Amino acid sequence: MERLKKKKLRHARIKQGIRKKIRGTAERPRLTIYRSNTEIYAQIINDDLGLTLAAASSKLATEAKTPVEKAKVVGELIANNAIENNITQVVFDRNGYLYHGRVKALAEGAREKGLNF
Repeated sequence: MERLKKKKLRHARIKQGIRKKIRGTAERPRLTIYRSNTEIYAQIINDDLGLTLAAASSKLATEAKTPVEKAKVVGELIANNAIENNITQVVFDRNGYLYHGRVKALAEGAREKGLNF
């Protein structure tokens, strides 16, 4: 129990440090992710207005089999949604997660479809 509490506090501290530096604007909104044990979600947010401009989740990625493949499909979906909304430049917010595995796959999928960050 104590170990889990320490882990959550550490993650919150890392996340807070990242969010202190990263802010989404109208010109460059923030691409943020949330990773659970089974799913991965991505949103493009304008922090000035507090609006979500585009969103995608691995629940829509039915053809992918592994979690990393699902994450890559989510990256492609969020990039397609962003380009439809005339968004090409974003700031990547990894939300305290390490840039490895599913997080990296999502970022690479978004970059392949034309999103710049």
